[in-house]
Amino acid sequence: MLSQARELEFLKLLDRLSRQLKHMQDPQKALRQALRDAREFLDASHGCIAVAQSGRRPSLLFATPDDRQWDLDMLAGFIRHQRPAIPDDVVIAPLRRRGGAWAAMALMRPERHFEGHDRKPLTRIAEVTSEAIQLMDRERMLSVRDRIDRKIMQQIHPKDLFYQILDGLRFLTHYDHSSALLIRERGDDGLLLVAEQIAWTKAKSQRIGLHLALGDDVRRMLESGEIRGFDRRGETWHEWSGRPVVRLAELLDYNGRDSSGQDLREGSILCAPLVTPEGLFGVLKIAARSPGRLTSYDAELVERFRSQAALAIDIANRTESLQARVLTAERKHAMAELARSVAHDVNNALGSMLPLIQQMQDDFRRGQLDPSIYSEDLEQVQKSLQVCRRIFGGMLAFARGGARRTRNGHVRAAFEIALSILKNGMDRRGINLIVGIPDDLPPVACAQSDLEQVLLNLLTNARQASRQGGDISVHAEPDLDGVKISIGDTGCGIAPEDLPKVLEPFFTTKTDGNGLGLTICRSILWEAGGSISLQSELGKGTHVDIAIPFASVPQMSQA
Repeated sequence: MLSQARELEFLKLLDRLSRQLKHMQDPQKALRQALRDAREFLDASHGCIAVAQSGRRPSLLFATPDDRQWDLDMLAGFIRHQRPAIPDDVVIAPLRRRGGAWAAMALMRPERHFEGHDRKPLTRIAEVTSEAIQLMDRERMLSVRDRIDRKIMQQIHPKDLFYQILDGLRFLTHYDHSSALLIRERGDDGLLLVAEQIAWTKAKSQRIGLHLALGDDVRRMLESGEIRGFDRRGETWHEWSGRPVVRLAELLDYNGRDSSGQDLREGSILCAPLVTPEGLFGVLKIAARSPGRLTSYDAELVERFRSQAALAIDIANRTESLQARVLTAERKHAMAELARSVAHDVNNALGSMLPLIQQMQDDFRRGQLDPSIYSEDLEQVQKSLQVCRRIFGGMLAFARGGARRTRNGHVRAAFEIALSILKNGMDRRGINLIVGIPDDLPPVACAQSDLEQVLLNLLTNARQASRQGGDISVHAEPDLDGVKISIGDTGCGIAPEDLPKVLEPFFTTKTDGNGLGLTICRSILWEAGGSISLQSELGKGTHVDIAIPFASVPQMSQA
């Protein structure tokens, strides 16, 4: 039994430790602090924190000093309530998480054996530490859940939400290799890598877009929804439970060595399938650099977070699918509106040809062909046909939209498509077009068809707003991180009360508009990581500024 003075000293230590742990957020730091205080109070020369997971060999989280060999089987037996024989120079106390023992705090002093009353202070220190760590876990989980909930409410782009989820996993598990999200697209029997966060290097992932084919055995395994953990031993993978399911680990083991020969492979993997009543739709992968770094407790944290992550990802995917359908609908509406707007230009071109051809036929019948006049008439017919060809060619190129498979777009080419459709209408109104777009602008991170739609929408708006003899200016230039595009007109402008609403869905001041043109422009630019802003003054015109990031280096599509 402790003396009164010793009991008072211990109570002071316990109070100080409780206050210190209250301000910590990292369980590892909390454990180190508690072990240090326990060693000092009990005058122990050695100390360690040991972990034993079901189906796995016991391991030390850390030991101090680290040159002492601990009996891991004894420590694992203590954690698992197997009542192992404990030497007199060792004292052990359980550390609890999620209502069960998961680790042990152990002290050793070979020069002076422990007394029976020495176990009480260590047990009390372990209890205070366990309570603090469980509170940290709870606060971390609530923080991550709250962050994801806010992002869902903000309706951020799916890609940004994916990385918020991966960042939340790092905050929960402190993985030191990487985390990844793989999505199973509808009708596909494989997984597509859509997001990956690398913890141990600042380089961007070069694997985005990687497709992993699922065999029947792996697919059925994932559809069970069970979270599985794997450790690499040598060149082979071993499942924590000992079951023969390493094909899943081999599928997710797509890292190798980089060009310098550095080993990029994972040593430990957690795989959390994302399953809904409709079936498997994705996988969360968490990886550590060394075997044993991820534990069953990390799996439990991921399990608690997985349902929210699955819901967020499912909502994001449905939103993206809806957005794609809206984009298609707006594209059709734009085609219909373009057809109406260029009908006059095509009619004028065809109308100018008809009397010329009729006159040429009449001259031919009467034998009064004048070669010089005949040549002039044919030249005029050719010009009119070129006008029609340019208009229809531009509309066909816009309607095709075949370049959305890639994420690179060229501003000058997109402008030329838009101009081929709109130029005659501008000329007819006497609109002065001022263009400053270099031919050698770097490609931007936006699909070519999407870039065409943005410029066509904005130039159509500028043309419709312009008066007879007005000006439209289009300028583009490279900036630090991308390309800036400015489109201005001297037209009717936008009323101050309408300006804040013009980017909102379904807001329009046009009698035949659907209010989606500018919204789609914003959505396309948002997806590309860009932005759009408008300034306008009633009666003086409107100025639109666009920023689009440069296209990244092409990423790998195969392992």
